[in-house]
Amino acid sequence: MAVSFDLFGTLVDADKPAAPWDAVADALAERGVRVPSDWEAAYRSAHREYERGREAPLDEHVRLALGSRGVEAGPETVSEAVLAAFDAPVSVRPGAREALAAAHERGPVAVCSNCSVPGLVERTLARADLGPDSDDGPAAVVTSVDCGWRKPHERIFERTAETLGISLTELVHVGDDARTDGGAGRVGATTVLLDDVPLTRVASRLREGTLC
Repeated sequence: MAVSFDLFGTLVDADKPAAPWDAVADALAERGVRVPSDWEAAYRSAHREYERGREAPLDEHVRLALGSRGVEAGPETVSEAVLAAFDAPVSVRPGAREALAAAHERGPVAVCSNCSVPGLVERTLARADLGPDSDDGPAAVVTSVDCGWRKPHERIFERTAETLGISLTELVHVGDDARTDGGAGRVGATTVLLDDVPLTRVASRLREGTLC
């Protein structure tokens, strides 16, 4: 048995910018990038099509949005700006550390998270002292932006199981969203939703062997 955890809304709570286009604009301007006068419209418009279930990397979207207005910016500059725009304070949710520790007692542990911002999941885990280098942090981190597929698509759960060296039937995925995290149960893994088992009860249920 192995356990994967969703990140945002499950292990941590994180502040999100109310107007992400403004947060990105400020971060771009700080790096010397000219922000178009109609930036909100450019940001909120689609600039390429993605296959259903594919992740749309936000830094790529921002480069395309700038390009649609005749503004060129280097990929590294845009990536840094996008990460800075969403790098917000985080708080560890009650029961998270205990759940991770108990999961480690049962087998390998991963974080499996939807996130379109490259590096944000890793930065968030580090800020919360829940990264792979922490005492009870996950052995692996699988993100939609790196994997290329968003939950509930089967491929992100397959990647998680593969990374942990197990089959999907051996994977238990804990999350807060029935639509996205529930995809694990639809592809052969087991889904545990926080609406059914509060995070503060996950550790004891794992130790009792009654989580799934």
